[in-house]
Amino acid sequence: MPLDAISISALACELREKILNGRIDKVQQPERDMLLFSLRVNGENLRLLIAAGSGNARVHVTQSSFENPAEPPMFCMLLRKYLVGARIVSVEQPDNERMLVLGLDCRDELGLASHKRLMIEMIGRSSNAILVGDDGIIVDCLRRVDFAGDPLRRLLPGMLYRLPPKQAKPDFMALTPEVRSALAASCDAEQPIDKWLLATFSGLSPLICRELAYRCGGDIGCLPLQMEALYDSVTEGDLRPYMLVQDGKPLDYSFLAIRQYGEKAVLERFESFSALLDAFYTRRDHLEQQRRRSHELQRSVKTARDRIARKLSSQREELKRTEEREAVRRRAELVTANLYRLKKGDRVLTCEDYYEPDCPQIRIELDPLKTPQQNAAALFKEYNKLKAAQKHLTVLVEQAEQQLDYLNSVLDVISRAETEKDLGDIRRELTETGYLRGQKNAKPTRGKAQGPYRFLSDDGLEILAGRSNLQNDELTLKTARRTDYWLHVQKLHGSHVIIRCDGLEPPERTLLQAASIAVYYSQGRDGGKIPVDYTMVRFVRKPSGALPGKVIYTDYKTVAAQSDEDLIQRLKR
Repeated sequence: MPLDAISISALACELREKILNGRIDKVQQPERDMLLFSLRVNGENLRLLIAAGSGNARVHVTQSSFENPAEPPMFCMLLRKYLVGARIVSVEQPDNERMLVLGLDCRDELGLASHKRLMIEMIGRSSNAILVGDDGIIVDCLRRVDFAGDPLRRLLPGMLYRLPPKQAKPDFMALTPEVRSALAASCDAEQPIDKWLLATFSGLSPLICRELAYRCGGDIGCLPLQMEALYDSVTEGDLRPYMLVQDGKPLDYSFLAIRQYGEKAVLERFESFSALLDAFYTRRDHLEQQRRRSHELQRSVKTARDRIARKLSSQREELKRTEEREAVRRRAELVTANLYRLKKGDRVLTCEDYYEPDCPQIRIELDPLKTPQQNAAALFKEYNKLKAAQKHLTVLVEQAEQQLDYLNSVLDVISRAETEKDLGDIRRELTETGYLRGQKNAKPTRGKAQGPYRFLSDDGLEILAGRSNLQNDELTLKTARRTDYWLHVQKLHGSHVIIRCDGLEPPERTLLQAASIAVYYSQGRDGGKIPVDYTMVRFVRKPSGALPGKVIYTDYKTVAAQSDEDLIQRLKR
């Protein structure tokens, strides 16, 4: 995934056309490893993003917006001091390395003209941005490397800047075709081609090595031909920005059309490398941020669910013990019936159990410190306690089961959340129901509330599906008319689905499409054909005190349907 030397060379050519002679108007540092330069170039405003993180090092023109910290970091303040008002006079890639050098004409503290260079190193964990004076002395670095680091290359203010050490491997683009062919002839047939390429040449990324191996089809004799084809395309400038997308998520990018994934990944071509990098990292960061927030929310819900599950297990055990209450009552009545046989100090009563047909002998343990009457009273008290506990625990178990079912439905909704707004709605729902604490001094959310998913069937009828449990209630109990049709997967968590037909019998095609939508937005998405119940909205009601999303319905019919993502995307409005 990191930028390789060939992609950086194409990026350098592109940046020369876009930002050369641009004036730096503003310098910002929105994140620890990220710089943002606002440029004025030929009457146009551009923003140049410089990232030096271990997994996202890059330089490109961006359209994305970033939130700045309240206090700018020290390196940002230093760059503002030296670079605001400076002009970018060169964009170079030294020795085909994974780095770019921005040449900058600026003015020093006395207002005299000076020249500085911003060295942007994109070398994995060693990625950095270093401001260097015209004399080669380091002014400062984004990430300082002191005496505990590499002893041959320390990056500290006041020290002489040295380029990163070169790799021992030869540069692929610097070799002649004869040398490359000779090296290919020495390739060990037992070693995978991509591993050999990566170990032999510098300047080739693992992705490109795998692609060359794939295009060889395992035939090492085809390797020289593929290597020369790659060399020719690079030297002729035939480099096109491509993004690999898998399951709707950005997977990788390259200057070459990647074929090794076949139908498992889709190639998206962009008009420029800046647009490619901007789109790739914006999508990836958004998905990562959503995944992280989704994980945090999921963890909170699972914690609450597990706590209730443990409590429910304990309550069920206690409820099971109350089943002995009738046996306790019988012992109490047998003690009462045999008081004349007992005296204080007796430990056991042996008597006939007249509750059984053949009246067998039974032994009842007694407290020797109590009188017979007190032993009988203690047994009746225990019976009444178990009887009251049975009623109370029955209610508690039922409530806990409802809460457990509700939290499981919330986990299902979280797993299907598509946007940050979806997660925000779920978080708000959990706060309102008391499962999450509201943040102190939290600002009220602005903007229009997010509506349900909307679809248009092939028969022209509108179909709505809820995004969360609260929205399910809103959709079924307020939005839908009593004569609309309501659908839900049978005995599984899922969205409430409404067909807006206003009392008319929906066509069978629309009904099946709505049922497929109900399956898609449910736990049964990957479960093949699932039974879906449908009825008119007037037969759906919410029990008093029920948790969000919980309803009961009557007069329903059932149809079998399965999830169809292509259908969902085609019908979605």
